[in-house]
Amino acid sequence: MTAEALPAELRRAIVQIARTPRLLVACDYDGTMAPITENPDEARPRPESVGALRSLAGLHETTTAVISGRALRDLATLSRLPSEVHLVGSHGSEFDIGFVHEIDASARDLHRRLETELDAVIEGVNGASLEIKPASIAVHVRRAPREDADRIIDAVHNGPCTWEGVSTTDGKEVVELSVIQTNKGKALDTLRHQVGATAALFIGDDVTDEKAFARLTGPDLGIKVGAGESLAQYRIANTEQVATVLAFMLEERRNWLYGEQSPPIERLSMLASRRSVALVTPDAKLTWLCHPGPDAPAVFADLLGGESAGHFTIKPHRNGLPLGQRYLPNTMTVETRWSRLLVTDYMEPDTLAHRTDIIRVISGETAASIVFAPRPEFGGVPVRLRQEEDGLRVLGTSEPFVLRAPGVRWEITSDGLHDTATALVQPAPDSPVVLELRCGTDDLSPHELPERERRARAGAYWGSWATTLKLPSVEPELVARSALTLRGLADADTGGVMAAATTSLPEEIGGVRNWDYRYCWIRDGAMTVRELVTLGSLEEADGFLRWLHGVLETLAGPERLHPLYTLAGAQLGAEAVIDSLPGYKGSRPVRVGNLANHQVQLDVFGPVVELVVTLAEARGMLRDADWEMVHAMAEAVQRRWSEPDHGVWEERHMPRHRVYSRVMCWVTLDRAIKLAEVYNRPIPPEWAALRDEIAADVLEKGWNAEVQAFTTAYDGTDLDAASLFVGLAGLVDPQDERFQSTVTAIEAELRSGSTVYRYHRDDGLPGGEGGFHLCAAWMIEAYLLTGRRTEAQELFEQLVDAAGPTGLLPEQYDPIAERSLGNHPQAYSHIGLIRCARLLSE
Repeated sequence: MTAEALPAELRRAIVQIARTPRLLVACDYDGTMAPITENPDEARPRPESVGALRSLAGLHETTTAVISGRALRDLATLSRLPSEVHLVGSHGSEFDIGFVHEIDASARDLHRRLETELDAVIEGVNGASLEIKPASIAVHVRRAPREDADRIIDAVHNGPCTWEGVSTTDGKEVVELSVIQTNKGKALDTLRHQVGATAALFIGDDVTDEKAFARLTGPDLGIKVGAGESLAQYRIANTEQVATVLAFMLEERRNWLYGEQSPPIERLSMLASRRSVALVTPDAKLTWLCHPGPDAPAVFADLLGGESAGHFTIKPHRNGLPLGQRYLPNTMTVETRWSRLLVTDYMEPDTLAHRTDIIRVISGETAASIVFAPRPEFGGVPVRLRQEEDGLRVLGTSEPFVLRAPGVRWEITSDGLHDTATALVQPAPDSPVVLELRCGTDDLSPHELPERERRARAGAYWGSWATTLKLPSVEPELVARSALTLRGLADADTGGVMAAATTSLPEEIGGVRNWDYRYCWIRDGAMTVRELVTLGSLEEADGFLRWLHGVLETLAGPERLHPLYTLAGAQLGAEAVIDSLPGYKGSRPVRVGNLANHQVQLDVFGPVVELVVTLAEARGMLRDADWEMVHAMAEAVQRRWSEPDHGVWEERHMPRHRVYSRVMCWVTLDRAIKLAEVYNRPIPPEWAALRDEIAADVLEKGWNAEVQAFTTAYDGTDLDAASLFVGLAGLVDPQDERFQSTVTAIEAELRSGSTVYRYHRDDGLPGGEGGFHLCAAWMIEAYLLTGRRTEAQELFEQLVDAAGPTGLLPEQYDPIAERSLGNHPQAYSHIGLIRCARLLSE
């Protein structure tokens, strides 16, 4: 029997509960897992139900149980259910085999008295029997003559059932008398509490199961098997349909948890405007979009929660795999091509500040199907869609959304919480179908310009900038794509720069190292715009410094800086978890916000001062405001350089005296002194002496003779790729034997084929991670500085090969599983690629 045989309303309810963060699935045994038999000792469970329960129990945050009236030992023997499935016997009296030992003396005495009395009641009646359980006794009359059965039941009800301390449960042709107070409802509550379930499904057929149905509330789901009055919301016919329900639940739960259709991270393409971004899969599904800004809640979160979390899909009606996807040269316009269909996607670059507009153009010669399923606030807001003459209006949200789609006829369906619109369209060779998603407005009227002109204007916004770049001779097209990506991560209005376009793409599939990178880190932002300055674009650096000056105006001094802020320059709210999303390929939790906001990271001044140096060189002058900031940062280093900190990798351990942070404090003073010399600025005389003192401190305490390398920190022998900056930043000459030895040690311990890990120490978090593309870039630069050009070129080629088909790089790469990991696209990775291409071109 397939799931289609189940009522449609029940299927929708199963789909809904399958998406709860922590699920409990519980069933009765007789009449539910196993068909009712004349001889109870012959009741065997359906193999399909056993398999589904076992598989459900193996899923993340999913618990299964069988709650039966049978004695626990008999239930275990008869059902032969695997150990992964919790067994609860005697209507909840027994949660483990040794339960009998937990009954007090008075209850055991009462149990013996009951057995004696009930023996007398059924004496001489064929077909009547007692089932002795550790905490109860069941009187079975199913096989007794009708007249005798009725007499026994009456005698039990009017006799032992009235005794003090006896709890009675009536079933089909059975009365159970317990010496402790329990029922299946209390058992369900106990299980729910033990596992922290956010929703429970209970399936049962007996009157004793009504106690469990009565305990279901909110998102819970109750299913009654067979006829008879019931508190359950839904009803199915027999145990065969129970197996179908469990199999359907397994399929929906597994798909929701693990996103079996999740595309490889590096194959996602980014759309961008002046102030927002979106991600498109290789088959033209809009899988990630946040509004009113890229660090706001998601409207489409399919990337982290599957299609139920929101998506906007276009594909050929008669299926078929796409032939390819590409960016139009020097633009952020993406084309996805099938045999006779082309989908062109771009964001309107110049919209009002509160708007996010995406244009999707369907052209070709074959019919295309469209699914529009917006789920604002990460799916937390019920959505209604209303069709109007020129498109769809999204109702029930705080932000207005419309989809302009003139001439498209939609079919709107609901899962009870959200509406979804589907349509079938037929583009003509000279008449493409144009869809305009407009976030932040309820205006469905035509745009003043035809689509062709808008597409050309969007392309020119990026193209006119890209053609001004001074590209290296090595991989110029890939460098241009990296530069466009970095510009797309920058907010042209505020100047803030995102570290990456996404949150919670995992550092390990199924792991917990999932972070929100949709904010502006001072370090990352400075490094990003500095790399663009080296390619000839100063605009982003000016915007970032304007953003940073604005942040500093709210503080008493640079040492009060947090490591990161919102794109608008505000402090972040508390880090939170979106429980309703299962994460990319089941990698939970999905986080918003970032706890690193409250860390001490003393390295952040170095990249900012290096940015000011590079920008001043490009401009031929040093602005007063920038110098005042550099001066204040050098003074902050004077006051705090000797403190421990959390470092560049934001470890959630106790602070340490880290080599990289010390080197960046040295860089701050060294570059500040050189700026003063070149641009004739006065500085305190003690800066030069302090610079030398910090260098001596690093050389004395950062070098470890045992491992023949500069280590992570002064207190250990563990290695860190960031310690390469002892030589990369110029604190020691790259020809110094200590630096060359450090490169060799880090290569031996942290390089794995095409990538380089940050470190291999315990950082206080469970699980692992991939190698970092940025660390590979540092290793390439270290190879060049130490005369190992061939190895630098080979590792660079491997870095290039890790990029997706459209040239984008996420944060990490797993060389064992050969797959990309981490948020995407990642500024760090593209910074590293650009810098290495420039160095290899020199």
